[in-house]
Amino acid sequence: MLKLAITGKGGVGKTTLSALLAYVYAERGQKVLAIDADPATGLAAACGVPLEEAEAITPVAEMEDLIYERTGARKGEIGGFFKLNPRVDDIPERFAVSPPGLEAGQNGIRILSMGSVNAGGTGCLCPENALLRSLVTHLLLRQDEVLIMDMEAGVEHLGRGTASAVDAFVVVVEPGRRSIQTAHTIYGLAEDLGIKRVYAVGNKVRSESDEAFIREQLPGFHILGFLPGDPNAIEADRRGVAVYDLAPELLSRARSIADQLENQ
Repeated sequence: MLKLAITGKGGVGKTTLSALLAYVYAERGQKVLAIDADPATGLAAACGVPLEEAEAITPVAEMEDLIYERTGARKGEIGGFFKLNPRVDDIPERFAVSPPGLEAGQNGIRILSMGSVNAGGTGCLCPENALLRSLVTHLLLRQDEVLIMDMEAGVEHLGRGTASAVDAFVVVVEPGRRSIQTAHTIYGLAEDLGIKRVYAVGNKVRSESDEAFIREQLPGFHILGFLPGDPNAIEADRRGVAVYDLAPELLSRARSIADQLENQ
């Protein structure tokens, strides 16, 4: 089953694309596990989980009792002794949520909020990092579902041992130089980890000149497609409803992007 990491600069639309692709694969008869690995934690709402329920979700990285139970150490403790390979196999079933009408199962979407480790960077030797890394490894090795990871602008949750299980990095870019620079940085990080398939999706595109700018600035990328700047996506976010319910044009483009991924 396909394993995708969706990444890019903050605010470019990673969560929008992750939610759209989750729906596309679910409507094609796949079980989908969507992982919110971005501190902004907006994926559940973008997938249609009721806003109050979505806002009440606690990311795994902030579950202090769970971290202590599985690692033997408290969240935030640096060094000392704790389990580097804690049990994680039951976490998706216990803590993932589903939008109404797309409950877990075939043609279903489950969303798991993972959170991130804020202290110590990529090499943080702390119990929450150990738990998250074990969780990512477990999820990437599961073969019965499509995995879509809505990530930060980087590869913080991936190490050399797990990156090889990612089928593709999809970098979301908008027609701006900071977004383009972030895309090049991510491309280099992915190469360092041995990830061969790194694609781009242009978002918030308003004109042919925007598309041309993105193509010119990303000559080494295979561009899967472009998403227009759609006010319906903003309205979905304001109302706390699924983006695929309010933005049919974006959903149509996402179907084409999924076709491109399947044909690579």
